[in-house]
Amino acid sequence: MKFTDAKAQFIQAWGSLGAQWGINRTMAQIHALLLIAPDALSADEIMEELNISRGNTNMNVRELINWGIVDKVLVPGERKEYFAAEKDIWKVGTAIARERKKRELDPILKVLNALSTVEGDQKDKHVKAFRESIQNINRFAQQTDNTLNAFIKAEENWFYSTLLKVFK
Repeated sequence: MKFTDAKAQFIQAWGSLGAQWGINRTMAQIHALLLIAPDALSADEIMEELNISRGNTNMNVRELINWGIVDKVLVPGERKEYFAAEKDIWKVGTAIARERKKRELDPILKVLNALSTVEGDQKDKHVKAFRESIQNINRFAQQTDNTLNAFIKAEENWFYSTLLKVFK
């Protein structure tokens, strides 16, 4: 497979995958392009490569920066802004997990915690079924939250354990 074909295929596949992360396809395609680029790219280069508008480029690059997986890079002597993706895929994965947790899981946990204090007659089968369902969903959501927190912190634990091995 030629490089240009492989590059296009990767960008398209990453775009499709991104849609499953909860981000739009163009945002994921920009991330893919920056992920495989050897150097930081300007908004103009991103626009040209992906054939997208300036507004679409700027909006999605800013959101990638907010997610913590793209950084603005200063290029000496250049007035344009340049952007580079985090290349460490572990850091990318944990940043995505952290952001999705914040946007999706944390709000539902808040709602489930509020709903767990619902008032009603304990003998009413509707109230009882509601409470049991909320408790089960909340338990699952809490376990998911704990798992995601462990995943997000795993890099730190790995770093410190590796550092300790180096000094032994």
